[in-house]
Amino acid sequence: MKEEDSMKANRILAVLLLSIFSASVILPVFGADQLAASDFQSGSFAKVVDYFDFSRDFAANHSLTGPPADYHAYVYMTYVNTSGLQMLYAGMCNLTFGDNKYLTIPMQTFMMHYKSENNSRDVLTSSNFLMLLAFNDTAQSLYPDSPDMNDNLWSSFSLGFNFSNSFSNDTFPSMDTETEIFPLTNSSDGLTWSWGMTYKDLTAVWWRTYISPDNQTYDSQPMALTTYDELTFNYTLVISPDTHTATLTQSYVIGRIRDLWYFWDWFFIPTYNHYNSTGTYRYGNKVSNETVYDFLQNNQIKMSIVDFQSSTVIDRDNSTVATNSDTAGGQNATDNDNIVSNSSVTTSTDDGEKIYDTSFGAKETYKLYNYTADPTETSFDTYNSTARTAKISGFADNTDLFTYHIGFMKFLPWLVYDINPRLYDHLEDSITNMTRANYFYIVAYPVYSGYRIEQDPVFTAYFTAETVPEFPMSLILPVFIAATALAILYTRKKQLGRTRDQMQP
Repeated sequence: MKEEDSMKANRILAVLLLSIFSASVILPVFGADQLAASDFQSGSFAKVVDYFDFSRDFAANHSLTGPPADYHAYVYMTYVNTSGLQMLYAGMCNLTFGDNKYLTIPMQTFMMHYKSENNSRDVLTSSNFLMLLAFNDTAQSLYPDSPDMNDNLWSSFSLGFNFSNSFSNDTFPSMDTETEIFPLTNSSDGLTWSWGMTYKDLTAVWWRTYISPDNQTYDSQPMALTTYDELTFNYTLVISPDTHTATLTQSYVIGRIRDLWYFWDWFFIPTYNHYNSTGTYRYGNKVSNETVYDFLQNNQIKMSIVDFQSSTVIDRDNSTVATNSDTAGGQNATDNDNIVSNSSVTTSTDDGEKIYDTSFGAKETYKLYNYTADPTETSFDTYNSTARTAKISGFADNTDLFTYHIGFMKFLPWLVYDINPRLYDHLEDSITNMTRANYFYIVAYPVYSGYRIEQDPVFTAYFTAETVPEFPMSLILPVFIAATALAILYTRKKQLGRTRDQMQP
C-alpha cells in the first residue's frame, strides 16, 4: 500500500472505530489539582493536573493558540527542586476530547534542569518513553534480537475504544483501565526521591509498523488486541552533591499478556482467534489448546521498549551550545545504529564537557517470570537484554503513527517558561521534538513468550551542586510522561485552574 493511500485508510479506520465504539465508552471521572507558576519555586510537589487547562491559560496570556476547550489531558506530575537540580516528571493518565471520547497512550518523559559541572551552563535534558514495540526477527534481520527495519514490527498502543459491541459472543476487556499513582517520597536528608505509576489491566492495539527510510508508516488494520496485567514505571532519584551527580533509575515492569485477540481477516467483520492461558477461542467457542504463551513462542514474538533522549545547553552569554552523544566505544549515537547492551551513551558539549549518561551496562539483564511454570510469579529467570541506538527518521517521521504523541508533546516546552524563561526561548522546537533528539534507543527482550518482564535503565546527570541550609533548593528538573494504556486515576480532588495549549488529533 502506498504511503498516501495508507494515510487515508488510517484516518478512515480511526473515524470508523470511534463511531462504532465510543457510544459504549464510559468516561472516567478525574479530580485535578491546579498547576501554578509558583509551584516551581517550591522544594517539591506531586499532583495530578489537567495539562490542557494549564496550556489554555498559557496560550491566552502569551497570544498563542491553545487546545480546544473540550480537550483534557490528565497527567501525574512530580517535581523535585534541591541542591541545584530540578526534576519534573509527568505521567499521562488519560486524554479526553469531544463527546465521550478518551484514550490513554503509554508516554513517559522526564527532564532535568541544572548547571553543568565545569562551565555552569544551563542544561535541560529530557528522556521520553515512546512505546512498547513487539517484533520477530526475519532471515534479513540486521540486528538479531533487536527490532530493525528488516524485521516484523508491531507498535503497541493503548486506545480507548470498546470492541465488545462488535463481538457479541465474546468478552472483550474493559477500557476503564485503572491507573494507580505512587506518591512522591524522600529520604530524611532530601537527597533520595521515589515515585511512579502503574497502568493495571492495560489494553493495547498492535499495529504493523514500518521504519525503513523509504517506508515510515503503519498498516491501517490492527493486527491484535492485547491485555497486559500492568505496565509500571518506578523512579528513584539519588542526588550526590559531593560527586556532582544525580542518578535516576527508571524501573520497568511489563506485565504478562493475559489475553490476545489476533485478527487475521477484516472483511466486513473481523475474523479472529482469542488466546488466553487455557487455549484458543473463536466467538466464544474453544478451537484449540494453544495458549497465548504458546502462540507468542511459536511465532517467535519478542518485546522491546523505544525511548528517545534530548539535551539542550545554554551558555552564559545566552547562546546555544552544541551537544554530541557517543557510545563508550566512541561511535556517534545520533541517528545511528549501535549496539550498547553492556555499555552506555554519553552526551557532552562540543568542547568536551560531559553533561549526561545513559547506562545500559549497569543493568544489562532482565527478569522474566514464567507464568506457565509458576502461576504465582514469585520465581524468575534472568536473561540478557539487547540495547541499541537507532535511526531517528524511522520513528520520528512516522507522523501518522505518533499523531497524539506529537500533538501532546509540542506543548511541554510551555512548562519550562515558568521554570526558567531564559531556557524557554531555546526550547520551543527542540526538547520534545522527536526529529531533533540526541538519539533514539531500543531495549529488547529476546526471551519473552508474553511473560512478566522487569528491568531498570540508569540515567546520570553531571551538575554543579548548590548548598542551602537544611534543605537545598535551586533549579528545576522536568520529567514529563505520556504513557501507556487506558487509565483511571486515583488522586485528590481539586478544580484545576485554566492552563495552556493545543492539540489536534
